[in-house]
Amino acid sequence: MLKSMTGFGKASKEFTNKTVSVEIRSLNSKGVDLNLRLSSTFRDKEHEVKSEITRLLERGKIDLSVYIENKIEEAPVQINSALAKQYYEQVKNLARELNEPTDHILSYVLKMPDVLKSERKEPDENEWKEISSVILLAIEELNKFRTDEGRSIEKDFETRIGNIQTCLNKITDMDAGRVQSVRERITRNLSEVIGQDKIDKNRFEQELIFYIERLDINEEKVRLKTHLDYFIKTMKEPAGGRKLNFIAQEIGREINTIGSKANDAAMQKMVVEMKDELEKIKEQTNNVL
Repeated sequence: MLKSMTGFGKASKEFTNKTVSVEIRSLNSKGVDLNLRLSSTFRDKEHEVKSEITRLLERGKIDLSVYIENKIEEAPVQINSALAKQYYEQVKNLARELNEPTDHILSYVLKMPDVLKSERKEPDENEWKEISSVILLAIEELNKFRTDEGRSIEKDFETRIGNIQTCLNKITDMDAGRVQSVRERITRNLSEVIGQDKIDKNRFEQELIFYIERLDINEEKVRLKTHLDYFIKTMKEPAGGRKLNFIAQEIGREINTIGSKANDAAMQKMVVEMKDELEKIKEQTNNVL
């Protein structure tokens, strides 16, 4: 089953004192490109999150955002009361000595060094387990999205590979009478130029065989059919996006060779149609996990 690299997942859960919401997005990428938005309290958990995402999602340009809404108000800073009192007494005494007003001393004291300080909240393992469970739920939703989109891509691949196969079948039918048509056209043109009685039959046959061998596409047709079958088979493999991309390149080589050897307008038309289908396949293989 194919799986897309593009997807979106969202999960939220209410706990005793907080609500945790997680959003995760994924786009196609050659490797794993992670961007995490996580509270600084749990910065030491980033490696753990990255390892889990890599294990579960494998590839993609992935953005993960974790939002925590606390139901209980928490003071963002702490006041060092003992230090503030010392500053206050010293400033007040200095103001009296200098006959300066003492009305707004407190506002100045609060600006003194180390009076206000942000307390770094230590990570709580139980709280992290709650957050981690929501992250896993969001990743699960993203994987469901990827799987659903993968089904659509798989149907599109089957249709387009089928269209290329149909064109190949038509080329095979056309090729059956192409050699005889080429022989008759060359014979007719040569007779008109130098006359039928002046043609060296043995030399003519040798040159004709050499020319027709250069137009032979039997090997290309067989290889192209093999690549098409292999593409369908690989679609059933897990994480086969890179392999599908390589197979598509091989399909393109055989189509191009058939086009260069065709020397026939109707066959060239089929080649153009095959190339068009293949370009659409290549665009999608870049988005397959």
